[in-house]
This record gives sequence, structure tokens and C-alpha cells, in this order.
Amino acid sequence: MALLWTPSSSRVQSSNMDDFRRKAEQTSGLSLPGYPALYQWSVDQRTAFWGLLADHFDIKFHQQPDTVLGKDRMPGAEWFHDSTLNYAEHLLRRQDDHTALIFRGEKGQRHTLSYQQLHESVAQAQAGLRKLGISKGDRVAAFVPNCPETVVLMLAATALGAVWSSCSPDFGFQGVLDRFGQIEPTLLITVDGYYYGGKSIDCRTKIAEIQQNIASLKQTVVIPFTVQNDEPLPDISELSNSCHYSDFLIANEQPIHFEPVSFNHPLFIMYSSGTTGVPKCIIHGHGGTLLQHLKELSLHTDLKPEDRIFYFTTCGWMMWNWLVSSLAVGATLVLYDGSPTYPKIDSLMELAEQEKVSIFGTSAKYIAALEKAGVKPKQSHNLEHLKTILSTGSPLLHESFEYVYRDIKENVCLSSISGGTDIVSCFALGNPTLPVHRGELQCRGLGMAVEFVDDSGKPLNQQKGELICQHSFPSMPVGFWSDPDGSKYHKAYFARFENTWAHGDYGELTKHGGVIIHGRADAVLNPGGVRIGTAEIYRQVEKVEAVLESIAIGQEWQGDVRVVLFVKLKDGQTLNEALVSQIKSTVRANTTPRHVPAIILQVTDIPRTISGKIVELAVREVVHGRPVASTDALANPETLDFFRDRSELSLP
Repeated sequence: MALLWTPSSSRVQSSNMDDFRRKAEQTSGLSLPGYPALYQWSVDQRTAFWGLLADHFDIKFHQQPDTVLGKDRMPGAEWFHDSTLNYAEHLLRRQDDHTALIFRGEKGQRHTLSYQQLHESVAQAQAGLRKLGISKGDRVAAFVPNCPETVVLMLAATALGAVWSSCSPDFGFQGVLDRFGQIEPTLLITVDGYYYGGKSIDCRTKIAEIQQNIASLKQTVVIPFTVQNDEPLPDISELSNSCHYSDFLIANEQPIHFEPVSFNHPLFIMYSSGTTGVPKCIIHGHGGTLLQHLKELSLHTDLKPEDRIFYFTTCGWMMWNWLVSSLAVGATLVLYDGSPTYPKIDSLMELAEQEKVSIFGTSAKYIAALEKAGVKPKQSHNLEHLKTILSTGSPLLHESFEYVYRDIKENVCLSSISGGTDIVSCFALGNPTLPVHRGELQCRGLGMAVEFVDDSGKPLNQQKGELICQHSFPSMPVGFWSDPDGSKYHKAYFARFENTWAHGDYGELTKHGGVIIHGRADAVLNPGGVRIGTAEIYRQVEKVEAVLESIAIGQEWQGDVRVVLFVKLKDGQTLNEALVSQIKSTVRANTTPRHVPAIILQVTDIPRTISGKIVELAVREVVHGRPVASTDALANPETLDFFRDRSELSLP
């Protein structure tokens, strides 16, 4: 793949990654001349690596571990056995006037909190939680936007050892019930409403429904998110056992209490997409989440205290949890809530300029949308502070790599990253010391023994296969909620290959040591027995000027599978024979005849999850006349009707 960017020697030498590499050389007595050597050491000597990482980041253990790695089996690996610590304590170590949070809202709101103010707010919120009887192990469910109060309440709850679980307020009622209903929360944190796309959406009716259907709830705290300036607080009289956020806070002089908890004590409960069944409730622990996030943010992202980091995310996506952990580095977080394209498509570029963002995170689809709209931030915006762009959610198109360097900024580290809610982190991601090649994720993450394998589990080099992790790592889930014997957890990741994490992505290692992700393994197309990743098709189809985006599935057809492509076109465009021919010829010229769709159909929109991922499996089920397990996890469930009962797809 074409080389697009190489870090300067000064950037490499001043990076957190190179500082850690030098420390690894000193402690190991080995020569580790570059990232490939450092990576290999980190997977070959995992005990030494993770132990050094804990020392490097000065992890505050209340009780020291008796060993870094005891039992080494998946599932059930024992990391930092018998230790105690607290995640929130590390995010609140800084106490000064440095800005901790900058909040920007769609309506033009802007609020800031210094680290000292954050500390004071968390103390007040924790006092409120303790008055409500919240303690270690209690579940706190948050139906909230990405705002400062959400960060404050998460820190206050997890400092007590309570378990935090959040959804964004655009989830439908059933989607919320499918998630929070399983974990039996004691407390609900929510808002009166939120803004999106220029509209104000009231949440109170939905909140009342949630209260009525989750019997474990004892109290609800309502943040007045849509109240402006001196407006009166919203009426919450129809909500049972509820109070306003301002009435919940308790001003006192008591310091924050950080409850020492075990390394694997539940910190977050997160959820699978829920498009193929009731969402899995994935439990992540204090220690593994903290260590993994520090590694990824400080070393792989090169986040420093003077940086301002932004990621477009909601509180229903793991990138929110990842972003908030930046507080442990002492950096400034830029939070945004609202539509990324309101009032115009380059609104987030304006935000990056105005807030002097140095690390900008978004989705692959947003970058592709900027290019399709002809936005050229290099000409229209001052992005002098920007040093890193992060992209996730789906594979970043090759053309998007070129667009970033051509039209956004030349001297920037573009890091496409890939992992998942399952590990609340990444398997492959960025690196400030490595070059960027077109279409490639820069490297495998330190300590993550990632390979791509064939059906028998044999590792492949520069060939497509399924992503596995050969050895245990600290941020593996503690387990699933309501899975006492661990059978659901085992089935999800370990049933395919013994003592091996099978992640479900389809991709390959490259000759540069990078990674290409071709899509989800369960969405791989198989026409004539040839395995094709959907990203391979999207990469070509979305080169066509008239196409905004696309989704491909395999339809069972006459004893085989045929590739069916659905396209969403630019306004004013219609799918005609000439455009069908152009799409097919573009795919054929750049891939193989097997990749060429057998049939191409136009749709008005494409279904996606609330976190922005397209849902190939749901479309496949609809096309085959099978029910979709849950549509409340979708941002636009009505779009499934565009794929249902299409006469063009009927068997002859």
C-alpha cells in the first residue's frame, strides 16, 4: 500500500511510545530498536510487559498484586491477582486549574470545568449518591447525553465501587429496557430531553415508561439538559421518586472516597448491538479497563497532558468510556452532544478549530461524508494544533486515507483503529512512531497477540482470515451479567478455538506489520465458496461519484449465494443501467469477478445502529423473510422496510 505519512525523527523521539520503549530496554536488558521488536517482546513476555506498564503509569494499588499473571487460561486468566485499586481515583489524580472538560452542545452551549472544579463536583455528586444509599456493587443506569454531568456522575459512582452502565437518550424504550432491565439498577440518571438535528426531543414520557418497567429502580435523578440560562427547571412531577440534579448534589467538605476494589471488580456494563437477539451484558473490570486505556491513549495515541482530545461519540458507544479515560493522562476532553452534521456538515471541523483540538476522533463514515460533500478543511479551517486523527466504527476507505492527507492536513498521524465493546478497547490501532500506509491500520496493540487464521486456526500472513488473540490480556470481560456458569461468555468468544479469543472480524496482516480489516466475519459473503469481506466491495462502490454509501449482503440463491448490493445515492441521482454498469465495472476492475454484485438496488437510506454502524445481518434477515430480533438498537429502524419483500429479489 502507498506510503502517505512518516513521522519526523523529533516526533518519534519525543513520543510517549518511544519513551516507554527505552524504559522497556532498560528493565529487560534487551535491545528493542523499534516498534516491531517492542511489540514482539510485549507478547512474548506478557508478565514483564504488563507489570512494567503498571509501573510506568504509577498504578495506585491499595493492595499490591501477589503476581502479575497467575492462571493463564481463556476464559479465567488471573491478572494482578489479589490486588485492589480504583479506576476513578486515577482519573481524578490531577487537581489544579488546568481545563479538564470543555462541553459544546448543538444549540451553541459551551461549558468548561477545571480539574479542581471536576474534583469538587464529583465530591458533591458522591455525597448525593451516598445519601441515596448507593454503595459497592450497586448498578447505576444512565440514560444520558455526552455532557459534563455524565462524566461527574460516572466518576462519583465508580469511586464508590458502584457499577456504571449508560445508553444515549436516542435509544427507544424497548432498547433501554432490553439493556437496563437485565442488570437491575438501583438508580437511574437521566435528562429532561436532548437536542439533535436542530430539534429538541423531550424524554420524560419515555423515562416514566422505563420507571414503570424496571422494578429495581428506587430513585431517579434528572439533569435539566434542555434548560437554558435562567429558565425554570423542567416539570418532573409525573416521574416517580425523582429529583433534579441540583437538589441531588450535596455541598460538603468531605473528600472523595475511593473504594478499593479487586482488579476485576465490575466497573462498566456494556452491551452488544442487540440486532441479532437480546443484547449481551458485557462486564468490564476496574484494573483491565484502566491499564488498557492508559496504554492505548498514552502510548498508541500519544496523548499528553497539554493535549485536547475529542471523539464524536454518544454514551451508548464504548468510545465514550475510552475517551473519558483520557482524564487519567491529565489531558483536556472536548465533549460534544448533538448531530455531527448540524447545522452544516463541517460543524465538527469548526469545533476542532475553535477548541484547538490536537487529537480528533470520528467515524469512517463521517470522513467519507466530508469528502463526498466536497469539504476541504485544509483550505477553510485553521487546524494548526491537530496532530492526530482517529477513525473507527467501520473500515476506513482507501480513498478516505488519501482525502485526509490531500484535503484535511498533510502532517497528521491518521490512525484507523479497530477493537470493540467486547474488549472496551482495540486489537489494532495507531502509533506515533510508525508511518501511515493507505488502507492500513498502523499496528497491532502492545500485549495483544493478534493473528488472522484459517478455519483450522492456522495463522496466515498477508492472507485473509479471522481475527484471533492467542493469549489472554487484562481487558477481557470479567464475564456476562446473568451468566453464572460462564457458558454464554465461553460460547461468544472461546468455543471456536480452544483457549483462544475469536473476535469475529475478517482481515489480514500486511507486509508492513499493519492490519487491514475487511468487515465482520459473520457478514462475510461466500459466492461460489470464495470468502469476500464486505469492506472490499464498499471501498470500490463508494468511489463512484453518485453513490453516498452502500450495504452488501449474501442472498441464498439456487443452492449458492449471490452478492446483492444496495446503494444510497446523492440527491437527484437515480439508479439506471449506466450507473449499474459503472458500479459493476469499478468493482470488477479493482477486485475480482466474484466481488461483482449480481444485483444492485437503490434504497432511500441504510439502517445503522445508534453508534453509526451499518447492520448487514439485519438486512440479510429481512431479505430472507426472517424476523430481526430487535430494532430498538437501530437509529433508523424504519429503513428496514426498504429491503423487505423486494420483488427484484424473489426466487423465480
